[in-house]
Amino acid sequence: MTTKKTGVLLVNLGSPTEPTTAAVRRFLKEFLWDPRVVNLPRPLWWLILHLFVLPLRPRRSFLAYRKVWDEKGSPLIYLTRQLREKVAARLAAQGTLVRDAMRYGEPTIAGQLLAFKGDGIDRLVILPLYPQYSSTTTASVFDAVADELSKWRHIPEVRFISDYYRDPGYIAAVAKSIEHSWHLHGKHELLLMSFHGLPEVLTEWGDPYFKHCEQTAARIAKQLSLQDHEWRMVFQSRFGKTEWLKPYCLDTLQALPGQGIKTVDIVCPGFAVDCLETLEEIAIANKEEFLKAGGSTCHYIPALNDSDTHVDVLVNLLASYD
Repeated sequence: MTTKKTGVLLVNLGSPTEPTTAAVRRFLKEFLWDPRVVNLPRPLWWLILHLFVLPLRPRRSFLAYRKVWDEKGSPLIYLTRQLREKVAARLAAQGTLVRDAMRYGEPTIAGQLLAFKGDGIDRLVILPLYPQYSSTTTASVFDAVADELSKWRHIPEVRFISDYYRDPGYIAAVAKSIEHSWHLHGKHELLLMSFHGLPEVLTEWGDPYFKHCEQTAARIAKQLSLQDHEWRMVFQSRFGKTEWLKPYCLDTLQALPGQGIKTVDIVCPGFAVDCLETLEEIAIANKEEFLKAGGSTCHYIPALNDSDTHVDVLVNLLASYD
């Protein structure tokens, strides 16, 4: 029996190439033009994007990126790369090739798929690094993969992992990271589990993301044996004037001190590795607002990143798809 040569593609969102206005503008132009991300009619959105968003938002966003950029570059890019390197090392003995790609920016999905084609792979496993499925993220990765494969004469066996929020290893790993933080820094009054927000209308249209987040948070709370009053689920990164998934993280943080809660822990279980939305929005900007409102401690618990525990989660998850 001939063993199939397998290629695994880990896919994350992407990042500007550098923390400059021009680079952020290029990134946002690609990201925000994706119809999976913004569902407005194309002619209307083209006008809004080019007349209002791209002339103004990059100037604000690049300052945020500068706060999280370091000598290695964008945390999302190098942490994804380091995670991929460790997963690849674990799977090398069985001949599995592992690459990473970004939905927006470099390295591209199309480029990495072509590299696999050159490697002569017979089997392809796509793993978007989004534990909870969303049409704005996971489905967009599927679109990009399908677009490239539609040009191939010979398509290999393809497996697409659309979510892994129910995976026991993933739940246990997040819970373990929270417990580790409590051991080092103490357990604070309330644990906030913050997920990236989406417009509410997407749930009405059939996107299961909200339910996936609810189930993720409940499973983590159960793993930690938390009572209902010890944790809350919130949503961050709201953009525009439409209603997004609630409760909003920022509004919750600003209200908590008035409710007598002065110390909080925040974890973001929807982010495989740390990025702008965790390191700047949560750990810096939202923390400042909580302290300004009268809070005393707002501790951010890092993502799983390239930890050995995270590598175990992904390797075991991939093994379940053999």
